[in-house]
Amino acid sequence: MTAASPTLAPSPLPDERKALLARVVEGLDGASLWWLSGYAAGLAQAHAAPHLALLQGLPQPSAPAQAGQRLTVVYGSQTGNAKRTAEKLAHDAEAAGLAVRLLRADAYPQRELASERLLYIVISTQGEGDPPDDAIGLVEYIAGKRAPKLPELKYAVLGLGDSSYADFCGIGRRLDARLAELGGQRLLPAGEADLDIETVAAPWREQALGHARELLKSAAAPLATVTPLRPAAAAPAWSHDKPFAAELLLNQRISGRDFKGSRFQQYGPASKDVRHIELSLEGSGLHYEPGDALGVRHRNPASLVDAVLQTLQLDGDTAVSEAGDTLPLREWLAARRELTKLSRPFLANHAAQSRADELNALLAPDRNAELAALLNSHQLIDVLRRWPAGWDAQALVAALRPLTPRLYSIACSRKRVGEEVHLTVDVLGYQAFGHPHTGAASGFLAALEEGASAPVYIEVNERFRVPADASRDIIMVGPGTGVAPFRSFVQERAETGASGRNWLLFGAQHFNRDFLYQTEWQDALRSGELHRLDLAFSRDQPEKIYVQDRLRERGRDVYDWLQSGAHFYVCGAIAMGKDVHAALTDIVSQHGGVDADGAAEYLASLQREGRYARDVY
Repeated sequence: MTAASPTLAPSPLPDERKALLARVVEGLDGASLWWLSGYAAGLAQAHAAPHLALLQGLPQPSAPAQAGQRLTVVYGSQTGNAKRTAEKLAHDAEAAGLAVRLLRADAYPQRELASERLLYIVISTQGEGDPPDDAIGLVEYIAGKRAPKLPELKYAVLGLGDSSYADFCGIGRRLDARLAELGGQRLLPAGEADLDIETVAAPWREQALGHARELLKSAAAPLATVTPLRPAAAAPAWSHDKPFAAELLLNQRISGRDFKGSRFQQYGPASKDVRHIELSLEGSGLHYEPGDALGVRHRNPASLVDAVLQTLQLDGDTAVSEAGDTLPLREWLAARRELTKLSRPFLANHAAQSRADELNALLAPDRNAELAALLNSHQLIDVLRRWPAGWDAQALVAALRPLTPRLYSIACSRKRVGEEVHLTVDVLGYQAFGHPHTGAASGFLAALEEGASAPVYIEVNERFRVPADASRDIIMVGPGTGVAPFRSFVQERAETGASGRNWLLFGAQHFNRDFLYQTEWQDALRSGELHRLDLAFSRDQPEKIYVQDRLRERGRDVYDWLQSGAHFYVCGAIAMGKDVHAALTDIVSQHGGVDADGAAEYLASLQREGRYARDVY
């Protein structure tokens, strides 16, 4: 027997306050909304009890703990790893009877930093030393002149990163140093977790929890019986650690000339290999929203595994035991270890094994730019061939990083496709150092045949959502496969009857062979599901034209849409995202009559309101 749903009582708010409240909560994730409910309850303590509770049938929340009696956990996350890690920390602290609040970085009230007493920050570093989008404002505030002195703050920082980038965990290190510079007391050294996150994060969380218990022990006993600030979420049946085997329904090339007659018809000579992939989620119970991503647990190409074994002259049948598992070396390399993404620790290990002075010199602190170039251009096999070294099977498995899932933006709305999920996959393939190279996950997906399955899970992205207010207009900038989530946005808004206009800016190299979902967009324009479409094909004329150029050309309209309340979205490569941001800054400066600082603040305010969202990678 299930409990009755809470009854929503008539609102005592006037209409204009209701509209303001809707704008405040728009785009906030679950953790932020629960914090907001506690904050509002605290304010209500100063007033007489109302005659009518806002939610009848629900217990009234207790007054929030004072800053000195609670732990605040703040996370900045681009792909969900920092969020999951922060949630584990907050859950453990709450289970220990501590008062804790968990906040996404863009929901953290910056004015409260001065009064904060115990703060743990879990933050990822994106690309070459950038903060995740949801943490840009907080990082800039802490780094800037307005940041307060923090003599009473005790803090700890856990950085998450990818050591295939030269500035590994750079944001975490800089935040840690800045908080100390402001007078904060560091409780434990900053953690720096690579893609095998738990090897660093688990002991860091244990130490951090120990410090929190000690500092908050006087408040722990009475708080142990307080109703939790967040509802306990049921563990999903399928997850990052336990993926669902999704059956392949369709694997259709949508670039080049090899697919005339398909519903994604394009024309022109073959060039890039972009696939439209449809997978069945029937029976999984998995749910997603437009803006979410699908995690894919792929296998490395057999040809690449063979090349590594041959180059090192190792036997793939050799049994290797690591972290409690015993598998043949070939299986470790195929399904458990990264082969296409290098890391600084492996390079340091290999430099020692190979006694390669050239490689060792690149690891010096003043050679970061050259190291970054190597990490971007070489796969494992390239390093093994360029600087030969002797590895045994056990040492190799121990030195390589665990294979991590790849995330793909979901390209459909469940309201339209039912128990399916669609992806737009650019199959990476190129020649380098005299040998063919391929993308591990994209090659895995491209090779799937109808009836085969892929291990998948849903990666929620609450920062990237269609507006809750269906009357809002949206501007979507998605060149190449960055258009994927906007296919889902347009479908979702059509299925829900949204009255706001949809404007898409799409870019690629060539109209004839790279215009992804061309016929769908043309049909959407005719049907009114899409209201405006601007295109930028960079190689179809002598001068290169990109989506940021189209934005500048349409600057007056872009600014007018934003001034009228439109939401602005960007999806695609990090470099493109920076170029689009620069174009937006110029547009706001020119058409809004403000200087560069004023334009930057305008865009920052849009981000804080949830009206400027990016999904860049």
